[in-house]
Order: sequence, then C-alpha cells, then structure tokens
Amino acid sequence: MTPVPDKANSLQALVEEVGGMLASSGLTISLAESSTGGYIGHLLNGLPGSSKYFVGGIVAYHNKPKVSLLKVPQELLEAEGAVSFHTALAMARGVREALDTDIGVSETGTAGPGGGTPEKPVGTAFIAISARDKYELSERYLWKTDRQGYKDRTAEAVLDLVKHYLARKKAPPL
Repeated sequence: MTPVPDKANSLQALVEEVGGMLASSGLTISLAESSTGGYIGHLLNGLPGSSKYFVGGIVAYHNKPKVSLLKVPQELLEAEGAVSFHTALAMARGVREALDTDIGVSETGTAGPGGGTPEKPVGTAFIAISARDKYELSERYLWKTDRQGYKDRTAEAVLDLVKHYLARKKAPPL
C-alpha cells in the first residue's frame, strides 16, 4: 500500500524549494494576502536566511487596505469585487511597487465557511504574480476543504506559481 503524502511536509518542502530558488536567483519577493491572512508570509519567514529575498507583505483582508496600500482601483472592486482575476493581479502589482521588489504575488478569495456566491462559491481563490520584467499571470482555483485546508492549498498554489516563474527565468530562451 502506498502511503498518503503528508500535506504539511509537502507544503514545507515546497516552501524550502522556493526559498532556495529565490536565494540563488538574487531576486526579492513581496506578498499581498487577503484570505490567507499572512499565512504565506509566515511560511516564507520561517526559513533561515529568508531576509535575503523576502522583503515583506501586506495583509489586506478588507477592501480599504487594498485601495489605500495596494492601489487597487476602487472602480475595479465595485465592478468585479475583491475576489477576481483582475483584483488579484492589481494586488500583486501593488505590493511589488509598494515594497519595491522584483516579484509581487497575491491571493484573494473566500475561505468560508460563509460568504460565497453562485459565481464565486466558498473555496474560490484567485492568485497572481507580477514581476519587474513585466511577466504577469493570474489564476483561479476552487478548493473543497475546510478553512485551514483552503489556506494550505492557496499557499501551495502561490508558491508553485513563484516556482514556475523562477524556473522559467533559468531556462534558456527558445
């Protein structure tokens, strides 16, 4: 019988892998977190030597700091809401610019157990990356789990997005 992988250990392994990639790349990163409440920053900050690449984060759970600190346009929030592709991307750009880093990543979503809509049910997460080299990407996920599972899976998705970006930077051009 194949053992079931331990989610906590696999998430920690991903954090360490991304931390190592960031350290060797010489690039800096910042985070804009909403529904994870600073959890991803906590994971990165837990690595020895993370001060070489992890500049900081902004926890913008409410729309007010999304607008005032991350410069997410109020019109965008009114049109699409806080949980959207474009809001996640604006948050990633905003944190990258506010903290002057090479990479800005973000997440916004509905962790539950309440607050979902038919279009954006509980478990919806949008993540985004915005890099100084103009690379940008936003993705949507739907997690069927509890609140902590939501945070773990969203953190994993954000870190995986960073990992793929960093791997892309190392790959030779086609």
